[in-house]
Amino acid sequence: MTGTKLPPIIAGTAVTRVLEEEIVKSVSLAFVMLLILGCAGGPSIDESPDAELSFDGLSPIRNSVFQRAWIDPDTDLSQYNKILLGETDFEFRTVRETQSRTAILNSQAREFYISEEGRAKLIETVTEVFRKELESSKTFTLTDQPSADTLILVGGLSDIVSRIPPQLTGAGQVQLSSLGEATLVFELRDSLSGETLYRAADRQMIERRGSSIPVDTATTWNEVERWARRWATRLRDGLDSVHE
Repeated sequence: MTGTKLPPIIAGTAVTRVLEEEIVKSVSLAFVMLLILGCAGGPSIDESPDAELSFDGLSPIRNSVFQRAWIDPDTDLSQYNKILLGETDFEFRTVRETQSRTAILNSQAREFYISEEGRAKLIETVTEVFRKELESSKTFTLTDQPSADTLILVGGLSDIVSRIPPQLTGAGQVQLSSLGEATLVFELRDSLSGETLYRAADRQMIERRGSSIPVDTATTWNEVERWARRWATRLRDGLDSVHE
């Protein structure tokens, strides 16, 4: 296996201007990869012959903090300091609605219909959490106008599924190890050219590690909010790290 390992920060002034520019680019990429995307073992761009490029030519990242991630190897995110929130998309898995409580209790179903009210609340909760986390960024500010120093953040959740029997919610009689799951997909794009610089996908369950979760409305939405915040905080901290 071959790959471009991300270089350490290089100190010193006895280099040519061309070399300095290349070092700055490499260091910027190192920050992006190590602090936004990386985990133990060190991130690297997969340049092996069998590397699975994205449909638009982005290079896959090994050891990403997200389950799958791709990046433009020539990108330099340190030139950006604003975020423009782009379109979002929430896709729910198709599940037949069951009206009978008895049918639910007697079935072996592990996926349950999410009501229109529940869908709207999920979208509202996730959207608000991400916005608040990005608003608390130390280095990026939210804007509504494209510019040379602005990234567009687009994405959403796909294949959203609930593990909660709807007729039992609120009863407090059922303990579940997982309330549901979904896949987060997001992109960072240059706001002027529209070019995608980075893409990530990550599927996670809504769960409380080490214990089951009682099925009641308050606990359910608290866990959904906590679940969304983990993703949003990871993204915010990674963006902040670009300029550190």
